[in-house]
Amino acid sequence: MGDKVDTEVLLLRAMKACSGREYCISDISSMLDRWGAEDENVKEQIIKRLLKEKFIDEQRYSRAFVIDHFRHSHWGRVKITMGLRYKKVSPEAIAAGLEAIDDDEYMDLLRKTIEDQRKKIRAKNRYDLKGKLLRHALGRGFESDLVYRVINSLFDE
Repeated sequence: MGDKVDTEVLLLRAMKACSGREYCISDISSMLDRWGAEDENVKEQIIKRLLKEKFIDEQRYSRAFVIDHFRHSHWGRVKITMGLRYKKVSPEAIAAGLEAIDDDEYMDLLRKTIEDQRKKIRAKNRYDLKGKLLRHALGRGFESDLVYRVINSLFDE
C-alpha cells in the first residue's frame, strides 16, 4: 500500500514540475531518482503516464531548448544538437526542434558573433585574427563552412 502512495506522490510531484516548464524524459528520470524512486518499474509507469497526458513531449521540449539556447545563449546548431543528444532526446525530435531556427536569423547571429569578437581580440596579423575568430565561432557551435564563408566575406570587404 505504501508503494502506491509513493507512486502517486511522485507522479503528482512530476506533474507539478512539468506544468511549470518543459522537461525531457531524462530530466524527469533524474528527478525521480533524486526524489527516491528506486524501482525502475515505478519510474517507467510515471514517465509513461506523463507522456500519455502530454506533460512530457520530446518535440515540444526540443523546440523550447533550441529557441532558448539560440536566442538567449547564442549557440549554433552543432552545440544545440550536442546539448540535446546529451539529454538523450531522439534524433527525430532534435531535427524537428532545429526547424525552429530561421536561416536568415541564424546567419545574422553568426555574423554578429564574429563581428563582436573581432572588436574584442588582438591579433598579430590577419591569419592570426582569422584563426581566433574561427575558433570562437566554432566554440559557439556554428558550422565550419558557414563560419569560413562569413569570415572570408568580412575580410573581402
